Amino acid sequence: MTILSCTVTSVEAITDTVYRVRLVPEAPFSFKAGQYLMVVMDERDKRPFSLASTPMQQDYIELHIGASELNLYAMAVMDRILKEQAISVDIPHGDAWLREDGSRPLVLIAGGTGFSYARSILLTALEQQPNREVSIYWGGRELKHLYDLSELEALSLRHPNLNVIPVVEQPEVEWRGRSGTVLSAVLQDFGSLAEHDIYIAGRFEMAKIARERFCAERGAQEARMFGDAFSFI
Repeated sequence: MTILSCTVTSVEAITDTVYRVRLVPEAPFSFKAGQYLMVVMDERDKRPFSLASTPMQQDYIELHIGASELNLYAMAVMDRILKEQAISVDIPHGDAWLREDGSRPLVLIAGGTGFSYARSILLTALEQQPNREVSIYWGGRELKHLYDLSELEALSLRHPNLNVIPVVEQPEVEWRGRSGTVLSAVLQDFGSLAEHDIYIAGRFEMAKIARERFCAERGAQEARMFGDAFSFI
């Protein structure tokens, strides 16, 4: 791991609680798609955020930070970013990076800003193996929380092998897509997950349920399920 000082080049409020932050590190950096960095608040306080950009993008790092009065942990990071326009990061961390050792179909599952994790893996996979089958399930409480859905839909037009499944927990009347939870949507869509590589970003309890149900009910291989939460549960 390396500590890098970064200049904040842009902060975009994507929704009322999600910010797209772009950083330019002072020195060259490297990571694998699906890894995360730690924002250094002080010597004993480092806070993890998934890298939404890809390893191929060496001119900047992109983060999607969900910060509100309900998440003061991330809000303190945003306050520093906005005030100082600079931040130090410890990079890279995490073992749930994209395995590039085969052509097994990919299932990417994300809740909320966990999309940043899935985005890095998705863009990397599409660039390196453009014909690989990929299904991405992105869940949010409301449609507005799927803040980059238009980007995903544009990608799916260029990549016939990419299947984008947005899932809304509390849909509005006019919503014609899937509703409920992302895990239920995956279980509805796959009779077997035995031949798939599965990457998941979300709350620990979601990851735990996914591992239990996918393995028991759909034959998923635990060794081919990846998520940072699995290091803690």
